[in-house]
Amino acid sequence: MRRRPLATLALLAAATVSVSACAAEETADDAASASGSGSCSPGDLPTLEDGTLTIGTDAPAYEPWFSDDDPTNGEGFESAVAYAVAEQLGYAEDEVTWVTAQFNSVIQPGPKSFDFDVNQFSITDERRQAVDFSSPYYDVTQAVITTGGSAAEGATSLADLKDLRIGAQVGTTSLDVLIETIAPDSDPVVFNTNDDAKLALQNGQVDAIVVDLPTAFYITAAELDDGVIVGQVADSGSSADQFGLVLAKDSPLTDCVSQAVDALREDGTLADLEQQWLSDVADAPVLS
Repeated sequence: MRRRPLATLALLAAATVSVSACAAEETADDAASASGSGSCSPGDLPTLEDGTLTIGTDAPAYEPWFSDDDPTNGEGFESAVAYAVAEQLGYAEDEVTWVTAQFNSVIQPGPKSFDFDVNQFSITDERRQAVDFSSPYYDVTQAVITTGGSAAEGATSLADLKDLRIGAQVGTTSLDVLIETIAPDSDPVVFNTNDDAKLALQNGQVDAIVVDLPTAFYITAAELDDGVIVGQVADSGSSADQFGLVLAKDSPLTDCVSQAVDALREDGTLADLEQQWLSDVADAPVLS
């Protein structure tokens, strides 16, 4: 499930890598579906507008995924990812156009006003029936949150949390990570909902709770007085959500966009952007 968080952000980081091997790596079938010529070069890609890559996202565009509600500035994790994908495909910044696309409309069947959309969309089989997804550009991690002045504030490692009272919602990846990684030798406090967990945290019944990182951004910024993200958990389990770029169903661009995302993952660009925008600027360090 996608949630919209708030946080404070600053500078853009982007990376450039070559796409010369893109067409060579396609199979014959992939080439036919990727574009009429089988090439991932800008001149061959069947974008909505010749020579332009049109990217969609919702409005307002929330931090830390975007900065200052302005997707065009390249600041914020998803804005930076979008421009990195564009550059990987061969499009300069001035060849990228942004359009507003409401969240619910993006995952409905039918024609799209964008070439791809970036907006914290979790990849699911149900959504795949209506739209295409690129390869994942972000694996959702779990995070520990608390309130100012608690015993968990200031923790910098998992060892600092082992003797604390920590809770999570039943039936979630958050609870799995709490039991398996954060505090395997402690009894977790289990809640029916994240709202129950949040209330227990506010009332001092627990020292911290575990939620996914997008939810952590939102809760600490908008729902908790003096909310604090203690940190992310690097090992968030194999069942973690993944975010993907959304394209129209059977889009001829899907394969090339996925290849661009794969290249950015392989060369470390996506990891660098996560570190910059989600760890450093958004103050969500990884707990060692």
